[in-house]
Amino acid sequence: MRRSIARFVFAALLIATTAIFLRAHTQNEVFPPRLPLKSFPQQLGPWTGTDVAIDKDVLQVLGPGDFLLRVYKNPEKPNSYVDLFIAYFRSQRTGDTIHSPKNCLPGAGWAPIESSRVTLSMPGHAPFPANRYVIAKGDSKQAVLYWYWAHDRGVASEYWAKYYLVADSIKMNRSDGSLVRITTTLEPGETADAAQQRLLPFVSDVVPQLDGYIPR
Repeated sequence: MRRSIARFVFAALLIATTAIFLRAHTQNEVFPPRLPLKSFPQQLGPWTGTDVAIDKDVLQVLGPGDFLLRVYKNPEKPNSYVDLFIAYFRSQRTGDTIHSPKNCLPGAGWAPIESSRVTLSMPGHAPFPANRYVIAKGDSKQAVLYWYWAHDRGVASEYWAKYYLVADSIKMNRSDGSLVRITTTLEPGETADAAQQRLLPFVSDVVPQLDGYIPR
């Protein structure tokens, strides 16, 4: 119980400190050039993507930023799909920070039934941690991988993401950052480990593309 309270107090202090620091350092922020997310490749390996409109209510909650929601399908596996969501915030110094998916899922009717951390090892990139969730709504289950991405660095913890947000603001005078979320429906009898292995080739195609849309 005491450990949980200590974690809560630490998290609250970190968030408050981050907000105070960013509000106090709003001048001369650097905004590197980048491509809009709408130009993210629609063809990734064997996967072909189709854009999905994001509800206006959701966009209001997300705040000002650049967002992509796209469903990718593989003709070799017609019953499988991958849902790719990327949220990019050009600046997080005015209170518009990244929302954690674990806070949004219950509101959409999905309940997490499994959660863990995994390490993603991509060719040409240092391994980085990601969150893995299994969520359920009725009889439907989905596997979710998500991580925070900024300046060619991936982290799983939202608190580490806020730490690096402050550190990068000091070192680089930048507060931009993003969330990458990849979701797929669990096939009957499929485990989360099996779904992750099915997703990894798609993740390997996504990660090398990120630097053009989320600058280093």
